[in-house]
Amino acid sequence: MNELKELTKAEEQIMQQLWEMGGGFVKDIMEQLPEPKPAYNTVSTIIRILETKGFVGHEAFGKSHRYLPKIQKEEYKKLITGKLLHNYFNNSATSMLSFFLEEKKMDVKELDEIMQIINKNR
Repeated sequence: MNELKELTKAEEQIMQQLWEMGGGFVKDIMEQLPEPKPAYNTVSTIIRILETKGFVGHEAFGKSHRYLPKIQKEEYKKLITGKLLHNYFNNSATSMLSFFLEEKKMDVKELDEIMQIINKNR
């Protein structure tokens, strides 16, 4: 398979639904999307793009297709966090953690949980 590419916001929204559902038909995916819902053809086109990018596969049921994630959420999460760390924090997890603390995106309880993880992995 080709190297994983970052998804657009619309593609990521569809993938989030597919990961949560484990797969589904276009109508099933649409039911899960928030209002205002995109047009059926829009969702169908995005899914075909995701299939071209290697993120989605399908099972054929006559003329209908049930779409399934080919890339697991964890794999995509690694790609995105790696790019975030590299592009915005010079590959420094310390800088990234500092940023989240300074921006109040993390509270003391979460920091304690991180310290427990650090201590566990020493």
